[in-house]
Amino acid sequence: MTITGNRLQSLARSTAGELPGVSHGRPFTDKLDVYKVAGKVFLIVTDDPHEQIITVKAEPEYARSLRQRHESITVGRYLNKRHWISLAAGREITATLVKDLVAESYDLVAASVPARHRTRTR
Repeated sequence: MTITGNRLQSLARSTAGELPGVSHGRPFTDKLDVYKVAGKVFLIVTDDPHEQIITVKAEPEYARSLRQRHESITVGRYLNKRHWISLAAGREITATLVKDLVAESYDLVAASVPARHRTRTR
């Protein structure tokens, strides 16, 4: 079932909000809601009604596979194009996919934080 841009962003925000040690704010611009774990970005939600997307981190090969399979998934906006992907609403984008990608992004970023700076993660 297709989800709307509003639903995509709402799912991403609620998924991120349920993860331990998450903070968020708007450090770059009022239109970018940035979610971090241990001070490192794992999710960006674009608050532009004409461009309702989310951007998450993904393993490079998985990111490439997702982009090939889903026309609503593109190279990451704002960040390294190899490691980040952006999702827009589309018929192939499901709630499960959104939740999984946000959680996987969180895990990737949390794992890159030195042990002495980690808070308890999932």
